Amino acid sequence: MVSAADCFSRKSGGDAFLFHLGAVDIAAFPFRPDYGVRVEGSPAAFGGEHIWHGCLCGVERVKKIAVIGAGAVGLYYGSRLAQAGNEVHFLVRRDFDALKKSGLSVKSKDGDFRIEKPLVHRKSAEIGDVDWIICALKGTALDSARELIEPLAASGARLLVLMNGIGMEERFSEWFTHENIFSGIAFTCINRGDPGVVRHLDYGAVTVGHFRGEPEKTEEAKALWSGANVEILTTDNILRDRWIKQCWNVPFSGIGVVYGGKSTRFIMDSPELCSRVENVQREIVGIANADLRAAGSGETIDTDETIAKMMESTGQMEDYSSSTVLDFLAGRPMEVDIIFSETVRRARKHGVAAPNVEAIVAIIEAFQTLKIRGNRV
Repeated sequence: MVSAADCFSRKSGGDAFLFHLGAVDIAAFPFRPDYGVRVEGSPAAFGGEHIWHGCLCGVERVKKIAVIGAGAVGLYYGSRLAQAGNEVHFLVRRDFDALKKSGLSVKSKDGDFRIEKPLVHRKSAEIGDVDWIICALKGTALDSARELIEPLAASGARLLVLMNGIGMEERFSEWFTHENIFSGIAFTCINRGDPGVVRHLDYGAVTVGHFRGEPEKTEEAKALWSGANVEILTTDNILRDRWIKQCWNVPFSGIGVVYGGKSTRFIMDSPELCSRVENVQREIVGIANADLRAAGSGETIDTDETIAKMMESTGQMEDYSSSTVLDFLAGRPMEVDIIFSETVRRARKHGVAAPNVEAIVAIIEAFQTLKIRGNRV
């Protein structure tokens, strides 16, 4: 809480404020907002500036956020955070010119919107100190993650790893402070459109949790999304929830690639392929529960419940081609290692038989090798 005197002393000292009326209306001074002050009252002009007459109810700092990996996922969730009034900086490779010239356009099932002037950068060092870093890189760029994030993490910024795969947090914990590492698991249907355009087709919830499972830290990650139009769930067991996501990624992306780049509708319309998906999911749950036991977790994943939920949600979603399938069709490197190969490594480590998973992964690894060598699949 701050007093009116605190408010105006900060303002006169050069800081800026973002004023909220209720939970919706915003009136801002014409310079970069650093603080958000919830007030009751109405604005009036005085000396050429907008001054709020009324009662201060509280204060919240607008968060400065860096999104590393501005693909479909990074652009979509970063835009939601920007839409909520945060200062969001995007580290961009492919769409830099389009975003700079025309802004960021989101075509969403929840309503289209635009970020007219997104803050885009080619180098992370240009961004400066931040409160949060969201790493939304693809697994194919994991080796460059440390170099991209280090200039931003030095000031103690918290890091949310919003990536697919297993074992991501362990990799980041080798480079950054454990207490500042958080995980984000998105269940959503998002892909890229034209340069500067993101298409949000379905779902969109993000599960967040702290690397060490500390509840109070997890609440910090949840608070990051305050005011954003994103459903946020929390977990005290990141490993479990990553494995549950694997129960979708491995069978649907894997079978989609193996059958030549097929979408979810193609798979769901085939009883034979649905049966194959479920066989893979049963093996994934077996690997997951062995991995959870090895990690000292007393929790397990229920096989039948998980399969039923995955099949139901996929049957209800819009026809969707995963990023792995789209990368395969476009001849780009796929996220083979962190999603597929790591699953097989853990199965073998724990002595879990997974013949269906191993067959899919062997084919995808072969496809990846052929593409790297420049051969047609």
